[in-house]
Amino acid sequence: MRIRSFIIAYALVLAILLFADRRPGSTQQDRYSHVVDLTDGQNATAAHATATESRTRIIAPDALIPGTWAAGQIPPERLVAPLVVMDLSATGVAVDGSPQISLDDIAAWESQHGMIPQGAVVAIRQTGASDALSTTPFPVARDAALFLIDARYTIGFAVETQVNLTSDRTLARQLALHGSYVVEGAARFTSLPATGSLVIVAPARNKKPGEAPVRILAMVR
Repeated sequence: MRIRSFIIAYALVLAILLFADRRPGSTQQDRYSHVVDLTDGQNATAAHATATESRTRIIAPDALIPGTWAAGQIPPERLVAPLVVMDLSATGVAVDGSPQISLDDIAAWESQHGMIPQGAVVAIRQTGASDALSTTPFPVARDAALFLIDARYTIGFAVETQVNLTSDRTLARQLALHGSYVVEGAARFTSLPATGSLVIVAPARNKKPGEAPVRILAMVR
């Protein structure tokens, strides 16, 4: 299954590159310079990862509300999207002591980089995340996450830790109802600019409908 997901991901990259080369009026500024693999290759760092399996997984809507999209049912057009990166190390601390992106952080980010593109995946860069072996709270405050999915039509989030979404059932429900997914255990966000990249998410089709191993790639300008 992992091999199939890898093939799908690279096929998507090739198709997009070919499309960009053949697009009328394409300029050098429109092209992507390189691809960064955001899949974490450090095996067995999560409790549910095997010795041959990456800890990078997708939490599909079905994992939050049964009957919504499973990983293999997410429409392909929601698996290729603009990618923006927010740096959690520059934010404050939530009331419960957990660092989270807030509405003020989003406003500050947009004042510096421009409005978050519609239908993007938002990646959260977390300081020291590579050493985190246990689950953590979702690194975006509820009101900020709801703003992103309602006002910016954010289709997915990518984080560098394993996250626990069961602690906020309201947020989990809204994520599922909007068809938004979460990629947890991703890596190498420090290699990405804040804007201008394109993300490709390729979940494996396995027997667990809600969560699945995933390959995630970023095409960087």
